[in-house]
Amino acid sequence: YIQFMGKDNVAFHTISFPATVIGSGQSWKMVDTLKAFNWLNWYGGKFSTSMNRGVFMDQALEILPADYWRWYLIANSPEGSDSSFTWDQFQNTINKDLADVLGNFVNRIVKFTESKFGGAVPDGGEAGPLEEKLYADLSALMIEATEAFDAMEMRKAAQAVRRIWVLGNEYLQEAAPWTAFKTDTDRAAVIVRHGLNLVRLYAVLAQPLIPFAAQSIADSVSVALALDWPSTDAKSELSKLPIGTPVKSGEVLFKKIEDEQVTEWATRFGGADS
Repeated sequence: YIQFMGKDNVAFHTISFPATVIGSGQSWKMVDTLKAFNWLNWYGGKFSTSMNRGVFMDQALEILPADYWRWYLIANSPEGSDSSFTWDQFQNTINKDLADVLGNFVNRIVKFTESKFGGAVPDGGEAGPLEEKLYADLSALMIEATEAFDAMEMRKAAQAVRRIWVLGNEYLQEAAPWTAFKTDTDRAAVIVRHGLNLVRLYAVLAQPLIPFAAQSIADSVSVALALDWPSTDAKSELSKLPIGTPVKSGEVLFKKIEDEQVTEWATRFGGADS
């Protein structure tokens, strides 16, 4: 039983409320772990509806999907100290992490598979030095991510997951299946197979952070998401998809936030000058 809350509620939930529960004489389940966060401020000050400072939940979901907010808030969670929201930082986080890194990887490898391998996980070829390096680097990052999640260090967990996304992009860029396909289709098949298994892994890793996007990513490689956390054995994790598994590209996972939108939202909800 885990509770998440702001730092101002810690005293109540660790002293007053447990004392009341104990005093009741009833066998209520007591909290096992309490995870508290510092405050998220708005441009260094407090959120205020009367002063037009801040975007609130109903407004946030009106302008962007929930996963955009979930990712930003977790990746920038105020664990060690208070943090401050700015529209520029929000735009930069979403565009770089979700659109450029995660969304771009999924889109590239799935569309390439549709174009060159009939929209299915290809057979053929054997893993080489690049894949062996990928296994080693990925295993190390999986250990880091798993330890951060277990410790409920959410910011570190998000950072580790992002580095795993980056690793996939680096592998794909260096392996260059689009070039290999011209002269060695077996080599291209190896790269694509590993890329698609990374997509599956990314869906699993994204599930506790951005669940709606995770489902869309899983759908692109015909995977049913479960609550099982992946192992730190990267070689095993990158061989989960059966040969012939159909893949299908969908809508753009994450649309970039444009400067015009930031200007509009800063005017509507307050910004640096509010």
